[in-house]
Amino acid sequence: MPRAADAAAHLLRNAHESLPKGELQRKLEAAERDGRQLRVKLGLDPTAPDIHLGHTVVLQKLREFQELGHRVVLIVGDYTARVGDPSGRSSTRPVLTGEEIDANARTYQEQAFTVLRDDPELLEVRRNGEWLDMRAEELFRLARVATVAQILERDDFAKRYREGRPISVLETMYPLLQGYDSVAIESDVELGGTDQTFNLLLGRDVQRAYGQPEQAILTMPILPGIDGVEKMSKSLDNHVGVAVGPDEQFGRTMRLPDDAMDVWFRLLAIPDPGSAHPRDRKRALARGVVARFHKLDGEPFTDLDADAAALDGRVLQLGKRHFRRLERA
Repeated sequence: MPRAADAAAHLLRNAHESLPKGELQRKLEAAERDGRQLRVKLGLDPTAPDIHLGHTVVLQKLREFQELGHRVVLIVGDYTARVGDPSGRSSTRPVLTGEEIDANARTYQEQAFTVLRDDPELLEVRRNGEWLDMRAEELFRLARVATVAQILERDDFAKRYREGRPISVLETMYPLLQGYDSVAIESDVELGGTDQTFNLLLGRDVQRAYGQPEQAILTMPILPGIDGVEKMSKSLDNHVGVAVGPDEQFGRTMRLPDDAMDVWFRLLAIPDPGSAHPRDRKRALARGVVARFHKLDGEPFTDLDADAAALDGRVLQLGKRHFRRLERA
C-alpha cells in the first residue's frame, strides 16, 4: 500500500473537491499508523431500475479506494428512496412502491459490481432500512441537529421557496437521514457528486452530534449526458446504461457532442487517442465504453482498434465481430 501522501494524491486525481482541506490525507495517515482500513461510504437510492455511466464515475473512485486496501460501504437507500433525494430537483419526486424499490435495489447492486470488487474484505453492502426505521424519540433527536434556516440554504430548496413551489417536510429530512447513514456505518470518508456537497457536509454535523469523528468528504464532477449539457439522467433520456446491449451503448455514446468528449475521456478513464479526428476519437470513446461492460465468447472484449459499422445510430458490427455474438460482462 502506498504511503498516505501518495495515496491521497492518487485519490484526488479527477476529483472535484476534498473537504475539509487536507482531511483525506489525515485520515489516510491515521489508518496507516493504526494499521486499519478506512470505511469509505457511498449511498445510492434505487429510484430507477438501472445505473448509468454517470453513476460509474464515483463507483470507479470507490474502486480506487479498494485497490489501496480500504473497505467500501455501499449503502442501498431502500428507506431514503421513499423520501427521494431533492438534490438538483425543481419539484418533489414521485413516491415509489416498496416493490419497485426492492426490485431496483437488486439491480443497482448487481450493476455496481461491474465496477466494484466483490470481495468481502473490501466491500460491505448495507440497506439503510436496517436503521432508519427508527422510533420517534430517535427521529426527534436527529431533527435537532439542523435548523430549518440551515436546510433552506440549499440551492434547490432556496430556489423552490422563492418561486413558491412545494417543499415537503419529508424532503427537508432527507439530508439528515443521509447523515445518519454515516453514523450507522461509522463512515471515515464519504463520496458523492458535486450536487451532494451540502448533504455530505451535514453528515459531518450529524456525526459530531452523535459523538463520532467527522468524515472526510470527496466530491466527484458530474458527467454530462449525451446531450453534452445536462447531468446524465434517465429521466432526461440523455444517459448510457450500464446494463444495456453493446450496440445501444456504442450508438448512444456516438451521439455525444464533440466538445463534451474531453470530460468523458477524463472522468471515465478511457484512453484518449488525442489528436485523432473527432469522429475517430468518438469511436475510441464508444469502444472503450463497450469494452468496459461486455465480453465476446467468454473473453473480455478488448479490440479497441476495430472499425465500427453503423446504421441509423445502431452499431451492427465492430471489425469482424457482430454485436449479436457479444454477451454481458
